[in-house]
Amino acid sequence: MTGPRLAIFVDYDGTITDVDTFDVLVRSAAGDDAWNELERELRAGRITLREALARQAAFVRLSRPEALAALESRARVDPTFAPFVREAHARGHWVAVVSAGIRSIIGPALERAGVDVPLFANDVDFDAAGWRMTFIDDSALGHDKAARVRAASAGARTVYVGDGISDFEGALAADVRFAKKGRALERYCRERGLECTSFSSFDEIATALWPPQL
Repeated sequence: MTGPRLAIFVDYDGTITDVDTFDVLVRSAAGDDAWNELERELRAGRITLREALARQAAFVRLSRPEALAALESRARVDPTFAPFVREAHARGHWVAVVSAGIRSIIGPALERAGVDVPLFANDVDFDAAGWRMTFIDDSALGHDKAARVRAASAGARTVYVGDGISDFEGALAADVRFAKKGRALERYCRERGLECTSFSSFDEIATALWPPQL
């Protein structure tokens, strides 16, 4: 390994996956009108992301097996993510997934993809009357990803990879940023003149972090 050790923090929904799995489940349960109303309230600043997540979760009444089955054909893990993780580990770097989504849903998907990394995420009680969020911390963001980045091992250079609103603060706290093309984090960085690299797949991130030796 050359250069400083990297601590790489990666969002899950919409970053590792092609769709936001939590959004898919909530939209299926609540319908577009209810979903869009909560999104308007969130973007207008009338509710926090934490409150939006809790209210969205309450629409879903699936058991865990039902939720996993519903997503199996509707969400795709980037096939270049597992090779990216293997390359990072081979070079002595550290990778973790940080998500405002559902640990009980994310964990099995990562396992199926052959990825073994620390996972920091919220979870739910799978209540038949409506899911109840169990948050990983007290943050109004639903998960204080920036605190995870700031707590990286001393001497490590921090990298953040994300796509959405829940990634804004985590990206700000990192030394290096990657934002999914065409998503909210990319726009956020551009509007603020914040240096970041756009990407579509994790092989692009690998090339940017570890350019081939000529």
